[in-house]
This record gives sequence, C-alpha cells and structure tokens, in this order.
Amino acid sequence: MSASGIQALEHRVGEEVAVSPWIEITQERVDTFAKAIDDFQWIHVDRERAQKSPFGGTIAHGFLTLSLLSHLSERTFAYADRKMGVNYGLNRVRFTSPVPSGSRVRARFTLAKYEKIEGNGVQVTWNTVVEIEGKDKPALVAEWIGRHYY
Repeated sequence: MSASGIQALEHRVGEEVAVSPWIEITQERVDTFAKAIDDFQWIHVDRERAQKSPFGGTIAHGFLTLSLLSHLSERTFAYADRKMGVNYGLNRVRFTSPVPSGSRVRARFTLAKYEKIEGNGVQVTWNTVVEIEGKDKPALVAEWIGRHYY
C-alpha cells in the first residue's frame, strides 16, 4: 500500500485493503520462537519425531503465526501521517490449519471498522486471514484491532 494517510482508510470499511508479501517460516524462526517462549513441544522442534507425526514434519506454533501479524502489517502498510501505532488486541482468533516449517505465509487485511478516538487517532479493526502458500485452508483468521495516532 502506498504511503497515504491513515485517514484515507475511513471510506474503505468492508474492503480488502491490502495483501502482505510472503514470508518464509523457517525452522530457525520456529526454534527461536520456541526459545523465546519456552515452548519446546516436539511437533515444533523435534524434526525426527515430527516426521512420523500426522503433520509429516515440524510445524510453527500457532502463537508464532499470530505474532507475525505486526510484522506482516508493517511490511504492507505505510502511513505518511502516522506518528505512532499500537496493537490494541484481538476480538477473535482461530488457528485453522498448521503451518509446516519451510512454508510461506502472507496476510490479507479487510477493514471491518474505522473509529475516531481521542488523542488525534483512529481505531481500526481488521478481519485478517493468514494464508499458507499452496494451501486452500488458511493458517489463521483473526479480528485484530490497532490504534493509530497522527
């Protein structure tokens, strides 16, 4: 998305506004995330054991996929007038399909709500879908809320 102002979104409620670039979910990324949150479940980090699982290999943590929303958003949107943006939360999250290590994901952002808030800002609610390249079923669907100040 071009570097237009955050206020340009006001009339785009209900529209898919942007699609992020693809990013690879490497095993190194999964291992680093496991270390960061102390979650070493074998389906994420034990390559040999995971080969024999129903997944056929290691998979990303659901919370890793969710945490990538900020990164995917920053790689997708540029707001010329934004001074600060904050993650305000989520109303709904579903992990709908495992993300195999080595696969690529991207996010689709549909604007569900645009609300003016105090402090010269707006609150935007995105219906976000994280897709896995080559798969019909998404990895994650979320209603994600951000606040932006200009």
